[in-house]
Amino acid sequence: MREFVVEADGGSRGNPGPAGYGAVVSDAATGETLAEAAEFIGVATNNVAEYRGLLAGLRAARELDPEARVHVRMDSKLVVEQMSGRWKIKHPAMKPLAAEAATVFPPGQVTYEWIPRERNTHADRLANEAMDAGSRGEPWSPTTSRAALDTPRATPAAPLPEGPPGDATAGAARVRAAMAPRPGAAAPGGTGPAGTPRDRGAEDASGEDASGEGPLAERGAADTHGGRAAGPSGDGTSGAAPTGRASGRRPAEHAAAEDDRAAGASGEGPAVGTGDGAGAGTSAVSRPATDTPARDAGTDADGPGGALAADADRRAAQAVTTPSSGWAPADMGAPATFVLLRHGETPLTPQKRFSGSGGSDPSLSGIGREQAEKTAAALARRGTVQAVVASPLARTRETAGIVAARLGLDVTVEDGLRETDFGAWEGLTFGEVRERYPEDLDAWLASPDAEPTGGGESFAATAARVAQARDKLLAEYRGRTVLLVTHVTPVKTLIRLALGAPPEALFRMELSAASLSAVAYYADGNASVRLFNDTSHLRPSY
Repeated sequence: MREFVVEADGGSRGNPGPAGYGAVVSDAATGETLAEAAEFIGVATNNVAEYRGLLAGLRAARELDPEARVHVRMDSKLVVEQMSGRWKIKHPAMKPLAAEAATVFPPGQVTYEWIPRERNTHADRLANEAMDAGSRGEPWSPTTSRAALDTPRATPAAPLPEGPPGDATAGAARVRAAMAPRPGAAAPGGTGPAGTPRDRGAEDASGEDASGEGPLAERGAADTHGGRAAGPSGDGTSGAAPTGRASGRRPAEHAAAEDDRAAGASGEGPAVGTGDGAGAGTSAVSRPATDTPARDAGTDADGPGGALAADADRRAAQAVTTPSSGWAPADMGAPATFVLLRHGETPLTPQKRFSGSGGSDPSLSGIGREQAEKTAAALARRGTVQAVVASPLARTRETAGIVAARLGLDVTVEDGLRETDFGAWEGLTFGEVRERYPEDLDAWLASPDAEPTGGGESFAATAARVAQARDKLLAEYRGRTVLLVTHVTPVKTLIRLALGAPPEALFRMELSAASLSAVAYYADGNASVRLFNDTSHLRPSY
């Protein structure tokens, strides 16, 4: 699917006064300018002109590809917040414009971001050209426009840094790139190409429009936000047509022996030492990769010591939007929320045996079914789950079926949520694996790329699979709360990726049977970990 960036602007010399708008469509991957639009619209306010610019940009993008995803960037806080659904629209002149803009592309296909004015120079110059032409009694002409030539080509508007989804380092890199001044960018408060400053009015200073429209909540004027326009699909017909390509292109579950690993690794695996009988435990002691594994009692799995290969994360990040990071307020649009439920106990859980997707596929024990019933009751009381998705393994499907029956929902199976395949280690305790396959175990503990004996699945491969399943489910359940019934490895992987933590973080998390965790994913790419390893619903109510 193609991705476009639309930068739009509008201005009025007088507010209200002679007004015009400008819009430019660029390729999100290359930064190449694909279309420009500008028009003098007579006497109007800044905000009306800005909305007209938005409409022109969206229509131009639709002309190029109605199936494309579009990211709108504007220096109008008002338009961005209103179109993102966070501020109300009361002004009679702006309501129909906003409603029309929401219909150009289908819901969820357009996102919005506020940018400083100095990063919106191309659209700004187009708007000023249109106003200059209007003052001369002439229409704006693409053949005489210098906006693209006067605006140095920049790097693509939405670069994708290397790193896993939600990686803090990658997110920071993206923020730095977004905040960096563009070569030749006009300073704030600059003039148009003809040297005539445009009147920005109160909107730039206060985040309100000229009529006193304001935000539903206080927002920082310099923050960036994401969101999506709501409304049926359709297309508008009025406004200036795009000019086409322009010259001067610009980019606009595993070893708690059965379910927990001896180090809290992402797998469901054996732990060495005294377990709690429920597959839970503590994290292993960190150590160099070449050392003999040190363990705490009842651990989740020994973690690989030392630095682990970063390319495992890069593979998990393929085709995933990297969220931004920093102190900016979170996108207030409805997120897709994944409630992550590790399945209930099986007969292998208290024995601390490896139990992945390549073994005996055990069903729930009596204790496990009781845990599932308690979880179902708790989720029914909350009343927020709208869909249930489960791993294809018996223990997860059984857990999901108990919960879904209580909630009155069906269960959808997603193969990507299955546990890691532990190969020849399936059904063994950690100690048994150490005795039979010492070299293979050492290699596996040291690197996420290493596979268990007999062609099992590496943690790196599991991470890539889980990330792909996540993205598929996010696209299918936009803005909804979904219960994912899965295993230790997938749950820990989703948490790790959302936090931007390295692979070894898997070995530093405890995940109990039938525990609940939750991650919210916003339209602007941000992920927020809301809950982790909650077992309060399993405790006595007295």
